[in-house]
Amino acid sequence: MTDFVLPYEHRDLSIDQQVALRTAAGNLGREFTGLYGPETIERFLHSSYDQFASISCVPNFLPLLAERFARQRLQALARVEGHHRDGKPVVLFLCTHNAGRSQMALGFFAHFAGDQAVAWSGGSEPGHEINAAAIAAMAERGIDITGEYPKPWTDEVVRAADVVVTMGCGDACPVFPGTRYENWELDDPAGLDVDAVRPIRDDLERRVRTLIDQLGIPAAKG
Repeated sequence: MTDFVLPYEHRDLSIDQQVALRTAAGNLGREFTGLYGPETIERFLHSSYDQFASISCVPNFLPLLAERFARQRLQALARVEGHHRDGKPVVLFLCTHNAGRSQMALGFFAHFAGDQAVAWSGGSEPGHEINAAAIAAMAERGIDITGEYPKPWTDEVVRAADVVVTMGCGDACPVFPGTRYENWELDDPAGLDVDAVRPIRDDLERRVRTLIDQLGIPAAKG
């Protein structure tokens, strides 16, 4: 496989970060062999890194976050370009900070739909971390969202979605013809304690269950 070379603007990174990014590029290269070459993978990986570098306060995790986000974006691009046809519906949950509402919705959707559908999330102004009260409220339902992270949305991710659910991002939410859109009016859990987040969580659970029914997805879990 062709060696991945860090672009010039990333040469001020530490040696550990450079090694981590090269490892990430190699992982993605093997995963998308036959679909995308080194140049495309580098472009997605490093643009993903740049997006997180502007908002993250934990630089040691940036290469890992960049790899995860680049993988999602490349998977989305493959769907947009018709390289991936598994027939699974794709749902994208969008809110402002991608730290509360959209993450809880994603957690419920993944829990109930299992591997019968694909769910992603994003934010117009991604925060630094998932809302602690949202994490605690979801844990009460037996759903762990601590493995998620706030992230922006990109054109290929939105274009790959069959359904885009917006929650409070207003005019910032992208609109593409041919995509089904739903706007869920819900309070923002930012700054609220667990007691105040529970009604938002319960409302989201009802809405997600309804959406899964509408999409004809047999619930993987009750």
